[in-house]
Amino acid sequence: MIFEASEFVLQLPPQVSRARRILIKPSAAYPMPYPISTSREILATIISGIREVSDADILLLEGTPREDTVYPNYKTLGYDFPRVLTLDVRDCTWVEVDNPLEKPFAMSTFWVPNVILSSDYLITVAPLKVLNGRASMSIMNLLTTLPAAKYSHPESDFKSLYSLGIDRVLADLYFTLPFDLGILEANSKYTSSGNDTGSKVEDLGKIFVGDPFQIDREASKLLGLKAKYLNLIEEASGELQSKEN
Repeated sequence: MIFEASEFVLQLPPQVSRARRILIKPSAAYPMPYPISTSREILATIISGIREVSDADILLLEGTPREDTVYPNYKTLGYDFPRVLTLDVRDCTWVEVDNPLEKPFAMSTFWVPNVILSSDYLITVAPLKVLNGRASMSIMNLLTTLPAAKYSHPESDFKSLYSLGIDRVLADLYFTLPFDLGILEANSKYTSSGNDTGSKVEDLGKIFVGDPFQIDREASKLLGLKAKYLNLIEEASGELQSKEN
């Protein structure tokens, strides 16, 4: 579903009213405001929408790609919501989770924070970015749920994952961490070629809401974005459906 950003109101499914713990994964790995990071405004709208139907515990979870603490980022970005607990991936207990795909693209298991597994409803909310020609959307946002201590290198963010082919890793991650809802904050599109002179921001005025795969695919088709992991997810989804039938 696509909303005009000025008219966005979060409508949640009935299962949220029964949830005890709801986890929101923003994009806050760097202390830079929207459109680099998830805006405080959209988080406030999401939290307000949850509170209208549920008194569940609400958690914000984020990590950084270099093992730095994320709490200064939360402060800089104004993530100071009442009755919302902020968590750092590096401080969580990590558990190894199996990839449900019979033939994984790159990763048969992932180390993830156990709080994800103990939450009843999972939301990924990310700004729309294009970095070095590659779209960064709601599924890419899941990358920093992974502990940098396991997958990063002092000289390269998530080096071990990128060396396997990041699109293949993202496809595996989508199936291993089945987030219930994706929200793509496309009020603006941020494009960067990796240096300050190559950065630009375009006004779009849109919010995409739905299954993370569906909204990433819809945004990619509408805006002509490059996201190879979507083809891999579609391929694996077809195989899973055939197997179930």
